[in-house]
Amino acid sequence: MSYFEFLGLYGDRIISGTLITIGLTLLSALLAVAIALAAGLMRMSSNMAVRGVATVYIEIFRGTSLLVQLYWIFFVLPLFGITLEKFTAGFVAVGMNLGAYGAELVRGAILSVPKGQWEAGLALNMSPAKRMRRVILPQAVVLMLPSWGNLFIELLKGTALVSLISVADLMFQVKQINGTTFLSVETFGTALIIYYVLARFMITPSMRWLERFMMRKMGRA
Repeated sequence: MSYFEFLGLYGDRIISGTLITIGLTLLSALLAVAIALAAGLMRMSSNMAVRGVATVYIEIFRGTSLLVQLYWIFFVLPLFGITLEKFTAGFVAVGMNLGAYGAELVRGAILSVPKGQWEAGLALNMSPAKRMRRVILPQAVVLMLPSWGNLFIELLKGTALVSLISVADLMFQVKQINGTTFLSVETFGTALIIYYVLARFMITPSMRWLERFMMRKMGRA
């Protein structure tokens, strides 16, 4: 069987799996960004309880395997009365895992904003929340975006694990195809190319455009 015949026979399944992988990546990324922003700010709170909650979350999700977290969310939480559909469990696990790493990026970027910017907001009589929203966070975003680009690529690759709970993503489809055809080069080679294309031509250009946009907005172009 030629490679083009292989694509003709199984292309629809591969495309279907790719679309699910893209959906998982986008939803996981949105969740990761929201969690990272919240946890990163909580880590800087003067309230010990708030800071402690964020620290525990970050340490647990950074210090344990994404696969174990995925199994806990999908298989263990139902024992406590919390049942998530497998697609939802997949993007929640990936989003929460990468959100923990992102939280430290947020905190580090905020702390990297020059002290003079904090003092300028204070001199303008801004409230702490307004100072953070209008002065500090926009500058912190510019600093953290390059690192977020790498994190989103890791997030894309992490979505492959959801195939282990039978989410019909790209990896699930190619494993199923390989199990019936034993055409390992064609199946896993196609998956490798697709993951590379998504990372190189979807995530990387998007993050570079966002970096340029934020730089222009901040007057640093």
